[in-house]
Amino acid sequence: MRTFIAPLALALAAATPALAQVPGQPNAAAVQAGSYATDPNHSQVAFAINHFGFNVYNGLFGNITGTLTLDPKAPKAAKVVIDVPVAEVVTTSAKLNEHLKTADFFDTAKFPTAHFESTSVVPQGTRAKITGNLTLHGVTRPVTLDARFVGTGANPMSKAQTVGFEATTQIQRSQFGIVKYVPGVADTVDLRITVAFEKK
Repeated sequence: MRTFIAPLALALAAATPALAQVPGQPNAAAVQAGSYATDPNHSQVAFAINHFGFNVYNGLFGNITGTLTLDPKAPKAAKVVIDVPVAEVVTTSAKLNEHLKTADFFDTAKFPTAHFESTSVVPQGTRAKITGNLTLHGVTRPVTLDARFVGTGANPMSKAQTVGFEATTQIQRSQFGIVKYVPGVADTVDLRITVAFEKK
């Protein structure tokens, strides 16, 4: 057995990039100016909503696409555009996944994608208030994200220069015309966004 395990361990080690340290570092001074695109495989929007007063229930959107234009010397001029494939909503219940896609909630046959486009950025050190227009369920309303810089560096897999951010916000789903079961299923929805951007 030992004669099998040792060569296998060596093969696995050779196939895995050697990482002397975590590639992404929270060093804002190392952020490179330029145009970036999302890494859709490592970007997510999670939502949390109170369910009939019993518990807080969570769901997730992946395959986030979009762009970021960034110059660390002019952070107020940063621009971010994000598209969220609402039609790919995922929870831990297959039945609920399908219900959320119906006209009771997201009505994804008509509105398969949510769109966010920033209109202003107010930097606060490694944090920022990002205000923009969110289009969801065919309705566009202003939303402000509380964003924070997470890290930057070269992705060891894609070799692309990468910068990552997290953000949170709250929306009232009724303001976007999604009113089914309000207030039993809460009107307020907490959003948590995590996005990795790769330099073009």
